[in-house]
Amino acid sequence: MIRFVNATKSFRTRHGRKYVMRNVNLEIPSGVNVAFIGRNGAGKSTILRLLAGCDIPDEGHIETTYAISWPMGLANGLQSSLTGRENARFVCRIMGMPEEEIDGVLAWIRKFSELGDYFDMPIRTYSSGMYSRLNFAVSMAFDFDCYIFDEMGAVGDQDFHDKSRQVLQAKQDDSIIIKVSHDLDELKRDCDVAVLVHEGNLTLFDTVEAGVEAYLALQ
Repeated sequence: MIRFVNATKSFRTRHGRKYVMRNVNLEIPSGVNVAFIGRNGAGKSTILRLLAGCDIPDEGHIETTYAISWPMGLANGLQSSLTGRENARFVCRIMGMPEEEIDGVLAWIRKFSELGDYFDMPIRTYSSGMYSRLNFAVSMAFDFDCYIFDEMGAVGDQDFHDKSRQVLQAKQDDSIIIKVSHDLDELKRDCDVAVLVHEGNLTLFDTVEAGVEAYLALQ
């Protein structure tokens, strides 16, 4: 379950205050995969950061019964001056993993991400695809109740993409996903319900198809 309780989030801009959410009260039921849909700049990525605990509302709060991952996507916060291994080790420690288990997890991440020697090179030397593969592999090394994807798209070549979908599907036996994507067909395929983000309001639709229809009507 995820519940927004009188939640407000805004940013100051030179054109005035921009509201991502304004006094939102909304409950997303347990056990459903959720698509967040909205125009560019509506605030979808901000909402994902709020759900992950990377940011906080200006007012109100968000309640959840889930252990939620950080948002996975091309613009996420791995440290560019550290190597892939150093980033992955840091995450292991942040997640409270016992020291004796870390080396085994790092070996799994290196193998799954298919980075080879680049695993021991600084993140700033990575292509966007390499960054995305590492980000995905690090996330899949841990068990969450809810995995968040922010414009992740297809990761790597077809073989890697297939492998990624297999490991994620295995995770989904005990977890859900929350996803933002401009690929509406992908959202229809992977998600059960939709939340439309528009002008500071969040509207829940029982099907992704209904959410997409409402979104397209805004165009």
